[in-house]
Amino acid sequence: MADIRHRVGIAAPQEWVYRALTTPEGLAGWWTSDVRGDPTQGGVLEFYFSGSEPGAVMEVAEATPTNHVRWRCRGGAEEWVGTDVTFDLKTDGGETVLLFTHANWREPVEFMYHCSTKWAYFMLSLKGWVEAGMGNAYPDDMKISRWG
Repeated sequence: MADIRHRVGIAAPQEWVYRALTTPEGLAGWWTSDVRGDPTQGGVLEFYFSGSEPGAVMEVAEATPTNHVRWRCRGGAEEWVGTDVTFDLKTDGGETVLLFTHANWREPVEFMYHCSTKWAYFMLSLKGWVEAGMGNAYPDDMKISRWG
């Protein structure tokens, strides 16, 4: 199994970062502007990137207030189904440290390389959203290849 990992320091309270990960409004500010569903533990979130079908369907497998969120991918790109997306938060040195993991890829295919770059981009979008209210959510994100 292969994983994508990123670390970002965010100059905002941990509670603010957690809110950006656990509310439709927060998620729409940094990942994609069209988010639907239930962001609470046990709920299902649908993320739309184009068209009438969601690009990703995530079950909220864990949500520990202000510290941890884990999604299990239930639909979307074949390579994503069955993977876990995890956000771990802690306060260190006056900033909130976000440890991001997209885990359990079956193999490190070329699409995983693309997703690693896009996740890094969206983690910086999350930082901008929480710190200054200026995220770069889809469709206003930077396209890095024909895949988006």
